[in-house]
Amino acid sequence: MLYQLSQLDILGSRSSKTFKPKKNIPEGSHQYELLKHAEATLGSGNLRMAVMLPEGEDLNEWVAVNTVDFFNQINMLYGTITDFCTEESCPVMSAGPKYEYHWADGTNIKKPIKCSAPKYIDYLMTWVQDQLDDETLFPSKIGVPFPKNFMSVAKTILKRLFRVYAHIYHQHFDPVIQLQEEAHLNTSFKHFIFFVQEFNLIDRRELAPLQELIEKLTSKDR
Repeated sequence: MLYQLSQLDILGSRSSKTFKPKKNIPEGSHQYELLKHAEATLGSGNLRMAVMLPEGEDLNEWVAVNTVDFFNQINMLYGTITDFCTEESCPVMSAGPKYEYHWADGTNIKKPIKCSAPKYIDYLMTWVQDQLDDETLFPSKIGVPFPKNFMSVAKTILKRLFRVYAHIYHQHFDPVIQLQEEAHLNTSFKHFIFFVQEFNLIDRRELAPLQELIEKLTSKDR
């Protein structure tokens, strides 16, 4: 849950450690082939083209494959800055001075709670992982249909993953610059934004903490 208040740093190392275990798409599956297609089109450098639904493909499956990929990207990006994002440095989950997030998942924690950024992101990534591992929500077998509420769940996942990007940019960008890793972060975020814009997956109001950056990153590609 996003709270706008009146008043109120990414990479600690170049290791490949992740915050949570990487979510793998089964090799040989159709979703694996879609992931390879996505990677190949990303290599062209045209992100607007890369996020478009491939001809003849199912939208739910395309969104599912990309949601797993974004989880893995953000998982790795955040995993490298956990030394910077601590209970002491980030006692609340924020994205700049105007935005603070309180955690609720609707099941285990129904009433939004205020907690530190590392705790919030732990809750968030664990929750996303649970959704991705649920075969009734994210079926990996050919012929198994996606549930009627799939797109709603995917939108919630992407909305919450955006908050990790927002926290990194607002609170932990200095180490990113020092380690010359901003290009990696910017490319990942730009890909994410183009994807959610292409399919209208995140409400504009939710993107407000990074609106200026979004306009800067996307203005050249209109």
